[in-house]
Amino acid sequence: MIDSLPHQWMTEQRRLGHELCLVLDSENERDTRQLLLKTSHFDQYQSVYVRTLVTDLTDSGPFVFRLDQPNDPRIEDLLANPQRNWGWLASVRKGELPQLVKHWQERLIMGVRPHQALYRFHDNRVLARALKHLPADAYPAYLGPAINVCYWNAPHWNITISPAPGIYPVPDAPLWLRTPVPDSQATEIRLLNAHRYLLAEQVTAYAKLADAQDPDNWLRDRLALAEAWGWHEPEQVEFLLTQGLQAPAYTLAPYWQARANENPAEHFERVHREAQFWQGVEPL
Repeated sequence: MIDSLPHQWMTEQRRLGHELCLVLDSENERDTRQLLLKTSHFDQYQSVYVRTLVTDLTDSGPFVFRLDQPNDPRIEDLLANPQRNWGWLASVRKGELPQLVKHWQERLIMGVRPHQALYRFHDNRVLARALKHLPADAYPAYLGPAINVCYWNAPHWNITISPAPGIYPVPDAPLWLRTPVPDSQATEIRLLNAHRYLLAEQVTAYAKLADAQDPDNWLRDRLALAEAWGWHEPEQVEFLLTQGLQAPAYTLAPYWQARANENPAEHFERVHREAQFWQGVEPL
């Protein structure tokens, strides 16, 4: 059964003269994306990742589509299944879809090289969490040209109005990057970032792993190990993943296990040193 609130919201936004936009998680909603691409004019949609630092991920990245009617049959399946966390809806002034896309392109990357990660703004759970914790006067810098947003935040739909829609620079220290992340979602974000890191930096070894076992399960096991060891720094996780791909039968040697009274930093330094020794790179 489709909740009436999104339809009411879209009808009201159109009555006010606003354009409707669908921010779609392309990776998990490919069928809907393809339907929308085939039935939309070229000026009715944009990929967010294209012509950015992650342009190679365009096919799995978010797309923003303009919807010309509140009761668009192409998105009925989405509205009927908000638990799939497919994205969210926004209203903008007429002709401002490009500005909305540019706004999020400027906010895609978190952190600095070489430890960067993608901000999953298109995930309605990420949007909901940010809006829950941000003060209202921080909404404009976060939502940009979006006048109003409608999003699923289980178990119900939410609507948030921006007090001053417009074009804003990215703050030096964005408040939305300091919002707490639920443990389950943090795990999924780490999994996604690890997956993308290996595709970008270790694609050959990662492909060989996929021939031998389920890469998703392997990644989850490795990230759980990093968590258990207290290895939270990007270089520690990257070392664990890359070395794990090189290990015989993808099994880490016994010296990798933490020792009694060894803190995470000492544990990492010891394992790093021993790994370099066994690979003939450095003496112990």
